[in-house]
Amino acid sequence: MKSITILIADDETEIADLIELHLVKEGYRCLKAADGQEAIDIIQVQSVDLAILDIMMPKIDGYEVTRLIREQYHLPIIFLSAKATDLDKITGLIRGADDYMTKPFNPMELVARVNAQLRRFIQLNPSKADPADTSVLAAGGIVIHPKQRTAFLYGNPVELTPKEFDILVVLASHPKKVFSTEHLFQQVWGEAYYEGGNNTVMVHIRTLRKKLGEDQNKNKLIKTVWGVGYAFNG
Repeated sequence: MKSITILIADDETEIADLIELHLVKEGYRCLKAADGQEAIDIIQVQSVDLAILDIMMPKIDGYEVTRLIREQYHLPIIFLSAKATDLDKITGLIRGADDYMTKPFNPMELVARVNAQLRRFIQLNPSKADPADTSVLAAGGIVIHPKQRTAFLYGNPVELTPKEFDILVVLASHPKKVFSTEHLFQQVWGEAYYEGGNNTVMVHIRTLRKKLGEDQNKNKLIKTVWGVGYAFNG
């Protein structure tokens, strides 16, 4: 699957590093800029899928960066700023941002907003998906579009993190096949399996099940095969 790249533009290094830490955990690739000019330079030479911009940056502020981006590119922009009044938020949205968060902020809320903006952008711009990919996975009331990275349960969109989505695709692509936690970790995280990998997979499977409504559904879409691993039961 295509790696989604996010630009983080903020002159406060600690904040940029914190955002990067949480987004990388979710499977995103991050690029960082310390000022507005560097942000523009990066976008001109790199493929960026979403930008998180501070407003008060050196050289070029976030408003001007947004204007320059909008002249050539079509991608979601989230303002993350210490400017926290209602007027500031309204101004940010009028200037071209798709969303606005204030500092201090909850990193997990920012991740959720990134997921929501990307999902909405891909749904509204199907041409951004790979036209050569026509594969759609459908079973047990769930429909998965791997390239668009969207999933629907009985017609309703399911909000998944990148890792949850990747686990679902791996399992749903091979119904009834049992995957060990080691295999899932290596394939989804792309890293060598280690002792804590089992717990990492278990936690993601648990949250994935909740989002698929399996607490109320006796016919679970993801089946646990004790002592072996997991299988898609659709």
